[in-house]
Amino acid sequence: MRQLPDTNTLVTGVLSGDRALLARAITLVESRAEKHRPAARALMEAILPKSGGAIRVGLSGTPGAGKSTFIEALGMSLCGQGRKVAVLAVDPSSSVRGGSILGDKTRMEELAREPRAFIRPSPSGGSLGGVAARTREALLICEAAGYDVVLVETVGVGQSETAVRTMTDFFLLLQISGGGDELQGIKKGVIEMADAIVVNKADGDNKPRAERARGEYARVFRFLHPFTPGWTPRALTCSALEKNGIDEIWTMIEEFREQTSESGVFQRRRGEQNVDWFRSLLEQAVMQRFREANESRIHSLEAEVGRGQRPVATALDELLGTGAGEES
Repeated sequence: MRQLPDTNTLVTGVLSGDRALLARAITLVESRAEKHRPAARALMEAILPKSGGAIRVGLSGTPGAGKSTFIEALGMSLCGQGRKVAVLAVDPSSSVRGGSILGDKTRMEELAREPRAFIRPSPSGGSLGGVAARTREALLICEAAGYDVVLVETVGVGQSETAVRTMTDFFLLLQISGGGDELQGIKKGVIEMADAIVVNKADGDNKPRAERARGEYARVFRFLHPFTPGWTPRALTCSALEKNGIDEIWTMIEEFREQTSESGVFQRRRGEQNVDWFRSLLEQAVMQRFREANESRIHSLEAEVGRGQRPVATALDELLGTGAGEES
């Protein structure tokens, strides 16, 4: 990583909407280097009072559903209305070498050139839920920079989507119609978390199939308990390629925000997001410290388990029984 500007420069740049410094501020908080932690912490403390003003929309869906095309169509529409849109697009990291494609800017060429938009592709780094480990911090930084819509795109390759649900206000599931039972390609748990399902590619000869799929999802919603209290999940269709149905989807999201704000659900969810963030970081910190304090014993037990000399459950019980900080 090249030398980063000092914290004050980054804070000033973020608050003034400087996209170059915004990108470098996110790079700082994403850094795993111990030497960057104090500056990252100071940055977050400085920008926190200026954050919170955006509508946070989580977007997931099966591969091939057209997430990037949909995000570009929605983003361009919102920018055309005078809004500022930030896209936090999480790319899958290789489980072998740790690399990621980071190709979202090439898939959203028009939106990437839009002055009122900011696209930040980040590697998931193996994080559970398909979102980067520091996506929450990046989201707050974008809000402080004046972006009033933040779209968080998840990997969408079958991982748990709970993480993105706990950091966004509205969770949208993007689907496409298939040749059979539409529900076979989607987990019930993901449907239960969705505030809306949108069937994309509703154009040409595929339009009737997309409408049938929409109807099937709408029927399923009638039998599920809504994830967001007071909100009835909806199923819609759109064609991101032809930009049909995009405005209706945004109208629905605005209606969601208005309705949940009036009921107090919106504010409560924001509080829950912060608590979940705290717990997530706490678990990470405790796990890291435990591993550091018991590193040699963990390696020893891993070797025994690998050789088949000790049952996994027995090794785990023995490790936890030693207590953090003790080694044999």
